[in-house]
Amino acid sequence: MINVGIIGATGYAGAELVRILLNHSEVQIRWFGSRSYIDENYADIYRNFFELVDAKCMDDNMEELASAADVIFTATPQGYLAGVLTDDILSRTKIVDLSADYRIKDVAVYEKWYGIGHKSPQFIGEAVYGLCEINRGKVNAGTRLIANPGCYTTCSILTAYPLVKSGLIDPDTLIIDAKSGTSGAGRGAKTPNLFCEVNENMKAYGVAAHRHTPEIEEQLGYAAGRPVCVSFTPHLVPMNRGILVTAYAGLQQKADGSFPTEEELRSAYESLYQGERFVRVLKKGVCPETKWVEGSNYVDVNFVVDERTNRVVMMGALDNLVKGAAGQAVQNMNLLSGLPEDTGLGMVPCFP
Repeated sequence: MINVGIIGATGYAGAELVRILLNHSEVQIRWFGSRSYIDENYADIYRNFFELVDAKCMDDNMEELASAADVIFTATPQGYLAGVLTDDILSRTKIVDLSADYRIKDVAVYEKWYGIGHKSPQFIGEAVYGLCEINRGKVNAGTRLIANPGCYTTCSILTAYPLVKSGLIDPDTLIIDAKSGTSGAGRGAKTPNLFCEVNENMKAYGVAAHRHTPEIEEQLGYAAGRPVCVSFTPHLVPMNRGILVTAYAGLQQKADGSFPTEEELRSAYESLYQGERFVRVLKKGVCPETKWVEGSNYVDVNFVVDERTNRVVMMGALDNLVKGAAGQAVQNMNLLSGLPEDTGLGMVPCFP
């Protein structure tokens, strides 16, 4: 049995971790950490857990938790884990961090985009970027720290990765238009996220400045074998959960002047994602929808070739709280623990 602790258990991603882990056959949750609700019954905060969780919220004492848990999930704001992590903690437990503290390898880039100083850059090098479909080979029994990818980044990267890696598109022409449900903004009370502000409304935000941009660029740069620069624009839409990415890029012209065919592009997707449990390459002509992945750890991807402009339109959809956060974190825990990657993650998407 794997003993786990969750710091940030009362945020949306933390609560989703609880929901998933309660149905995980190999896990016991030992610590429901929450700085805001210490000593309150967890099921009083999230009443969907009434008679399912009989535990009080505890504090965020990582030093104590490291001796009680085999794996710690930190579903916390940026800067928290970097401010408390020590080599002693990592010598006693493994950590799956859902913040961005260890996702970006260049500390100067992190500090520029997030606007805070990094307090433990010495651990950045050993952190494994936990996008399982791409990096699972880097996770082993000796891995101590997983940087769990962000929701926008997971959807954007998995949507475009096959065509970037295969060289079938020019990555420097890549434009990513992404839309997210309001749970992506977290549970904290903020005026822009109030019902009257969000309902019957759509808006772009973080235009040309969203902090997930360098994470997308770094990972797609690895696929391309060189640095890439993308345009990324997120939008807030009036739904609870889900992300839809629509990405556009120019097809890479061949030496004979022709452009890649639909068959060549489809082969790139199918060869990369063949056998992947959680990435579904849809049939030709079928566009991903957030409703078809809601509540699950699946990512649906597809594309359409625009022969008129010699561009390709790539599309992806996922649940931002599951594959975009908690589900992916459990995937990483399974890898760290030597379990089948899909253990506890067999949730069928819920509809309607």
